[in-house]
Amino acid sequence: MTQTQIVTFAQAGGPEVMALTEKTLSAPSAGEVSIKQEAIGVNYIDVYKRSGVYPTQFPSGLGFDAAGVVIAVGEGVTHVKLGERVAYAAPSQESYASHRTLNAAQVCPLPDNISFEQAAAIMLKGLTTQYLFEQTTPLQAGDTVLFHAAAGGVGLLACQWAAAKGLTLIGTAGSDEKCALALANGATHCINYTREDFSKKVQELTHGKGVDVVMDSVGASTFEGSLNSLKPFGMMITFGNASGKVPPVDVGILAAKGSLKLTRPTVATYVADFDRCQKMAKHLFEMVSSGAIKVHIGNVYPMANAAQAHIDLESRLTTGSSILIP
Repeated sequence: MTQTQIVTFAQAGGPEVMALTEKTLSAPSAGEVSIKQEAIGVNYIDVYKRSGVYPTQFPSGLGFDAAGVVIAVGEGVTHVKLGERVAYAAPSQESYASHRTLNAAQVCPLPDNISFEQAAAIMLKGLTTQYLFEQTTPLQAGDTVLFHAAAGGVGLLACQWAAAKGLTLIGTAGSDEKCALALANGATHCINYTREDFSKKVQELTHGKGVDVVMDSVGASTFEGSLNSLKPFGMMITFGNASGKVPPVDVGILAAKGSLKLTRPTVATYVADFDRCQKMAKHLFEMVSSGAIKVHIGNVYPMANAAQAHIDLESRLTTGSSILIP
């Protein structure tokens, strides 16, 4: 029987609640595969779950995405095979593990020219970027997007994706160094929000028109300013809560600010369907293989040091993607 090391936690709290344990890997049932994992993604959704922002049942695992090699295949699985390189982003959120058995629907064949580390760094973040720019609302060359946390893991992918689509992307970040990184990855402008009121600067940069779309993973601290940055009929996409949950919204404010649209998507909904998930991953891998997207891995930690990865992420000490190595 294969043994797996897995990071679990028994109560909500700080990074110290995480513990490395060992258990026997379950054999794949029909529709499942088992994977020996080579690299694991670290995402802010892991912090939300660990800290109790998102409720969970205990004990619980952590982690949304990883990459590795298929070591067992359950009945009915035909799109991946034994020994194949794969990557996934799965809503079950138990990827902090050396080995994993999971539903095969979200497990995607990984091209040979993309490393395990690159795949782990981009699966959740890259599929998030894909749905933001390709599915949530129509975007065409020449449109203008405001993207918060532009030097983060999703942010750097977003800067590149926007550049590839011919969009004007106005980023925000918390330092001049992070702004420089966003600009180097394709952002048209980047606002240091510690020194400037981003909504006023957006109006200046757009000559008072505002942006077509705001993509905001920061949440409470940027929500009102984001609405103030939109042009009439603009789309507000809130897809994270790094600064805390957005308070209840009086929908009348959307009318007052110009018939605005507001949505709160999640990657779990997009990848739930097998065909959609596989198409999204294929598109993401094509963007990486073509050179349109370059993967920036800012921090690499042994899986046993997952707590430090969370400390650094919450302290906003990271740029690009962070990964764990089992």
